[in-house]
Amino acid sequence: MNIHDLSPAPGSRKKAKRLGQGIASGTGKTAGKGHKGHKARAGGGVRPGFEGGQMPLARRVPKRGFNNARFAREYQIVNVSSLNDKFEAGREVTAHDLLNAGLIRSDSLPVKILAKGDLAKALTLKVDAVSGGARAKIEAAGGKVEVI
Repeated sequence: MNIHDLSPAPGSRKKAKRLGQGIASGTGKTAGKGHKGHKARAGGGVRPGFEGGQMPLARRVPKRGFNNARFAREYQIVNVSSLNDKFEAGREVTAHDLLNAGLIRSDSLPVKILAKGDLAKALTLKVDAVSGGARAKIEAAGGKVEVI
C-alpha cells in the first residue's frame, strides 16, 4: 500500500451544502433560511439562554441564602496506606516530604491524613489535620501525629 492508495471510507466524507447557488440547487434564493424574520437576517439569531421573551431561568430562580464554598478550607488528602508504601519506619514526615513522594500537589496548601488502608510503620507526621481513625491507626502502629 502506498500513500496515494489511501482514501476515506465510503460514506464517511460528505460534501458541504452549497447555499444560495440558484433555484435548481434546492438551497437557492433564501439559502434555507425561509422568508424574513430574525433568523433570516445577517447576524440574526438569539443569544444562548434567550427564551423568546419569557423571563429567563437565571432570573426566575431565587438568589438568596449563604453558601460556604468561598470560605471552606480545601485540604489535600493523603491516606495512611500511601504513607505505608512511600516512607520507611521511624521517619518524621512533613508536607515537603509528601510533595517529594508525589502524594500531594503543593506544600503550601493544607494536608489532611485520612484512615483508608493500614499502617504498619511507626511514623511521626507533621500535618495540618488528621481524622480520628487515621490518628488511631498511626498511634497503634507506634507513631505519632503533630497538628501544625
